[in-house]
Amino acid sequence: MIGLLEGRVLELEPGEVVLDVGGVGYEVRVPLSAHRALTSSERVRLFVHTHVREDVLALYGFLSRAERDTFRRLLAVSGIGPRIALALLSGLTVEELAAAVEGERWQRLSGVPGVGKRTAERLVVELKGKMRAGTAAAGSVREDAVSALVNLGYSPRDAERVVGELVRVEPEVDLPELLRRALKELVG
Repeated sequence: MIGLLEGRVLELEPGEVVLDVGGVGYEVRVPLSAHRALTSSERVRLFVHTHVREDVLALYGFLSRAERDTFRRLLAVSGIGPRIALALLSGLTVEELAAAVEGERWQRLSGVPGVGKRTAERLVVELKGKMRAGTAAAGSVREDAVSALVNLGYSPRDAERVVGELVRVEPEVDLPELLRRALKELVG
């Protein structure tokens, strides 16, 4: 099983990257949300889930361990395969996904392409109580950063977008550094 790949980006398309690791090109499917981070980095580290079926060996890569762990939790839900799990992580951050599940907001989940009402309801039922572990701290830093940016006069939509993207790239970032980077993005 492949659990981690670190190398140079050879090819990049939305949802897929070819990573050169020691002269071997690994084709890895990634969330759409990772595209910007992959284009701006020379070397990339991806936490990998190796998905094996009788006829396919597929690699799914994530910028953080939390994303990979959430992907694996999603796969454990009946009726959820890699395509839908990847779509959920492309449309929502780990924190947004956890908040939707814990808040029983299936409508938020069904807003992701490919996820219908029944699937969203099943996700809430099967994952409630299992998603909050490990995301509470990151969620509060994120919420504090968005609140600070809104208080500085930025729109909630812009603040959410920028902070969400930064947290997705580096989930362990502290509040002062997150605010510094977010302001740099919003101003520049």
